[in-house]
Amino acid sequence: MATDDKPCCPKFNPEPWDEKEMTWKDKAFITDRVSSFFHIPLNFGKVITRCMNAIQDANAAPELEDIVVLSDEESLWHSNLFVSVTKPVDGAKNTTISGTFLTKVFEGPYKDMGKWIKTMTQYVSDKGES
Repeated sequence: MATDDKPCCPKFNPEPWDEKEMTWKDKAFITDRVSSFFHIPLNFGKVITRCMNAIQDANAAPELEDIVVLSDEESLWHSNLFVSVTKPVDGAKNTTISGTFLTKVFEGPYKDMGKWIKTMTQYVSDKGES
């Protein structure tokens, strides 16, 4: 959470995430739903605040640099938000994710999303994956 002298979040460092392969076994998350309009989030701030408050109340927060927030753009009208935790959180929808994932970092305006999807698809293909 933000204080008068500190921002709520550290400046994003893409290096640990750009062009990496990560394997997770039962990585713990809580999940919530964000309302969207054509994939544009409408209540992201409210949802992430609710998640972070639940995580803090349960003393289940990872170290700040280890927090992972994922968004599954399930439809034009909503996305599923996943926030990493160190243990299950009472009253929240708890889940785990397992698998091997390729990562790549993109930065820029939302209008470039289609270009980034093509770039990522090619990156994954070049690695022999789909």
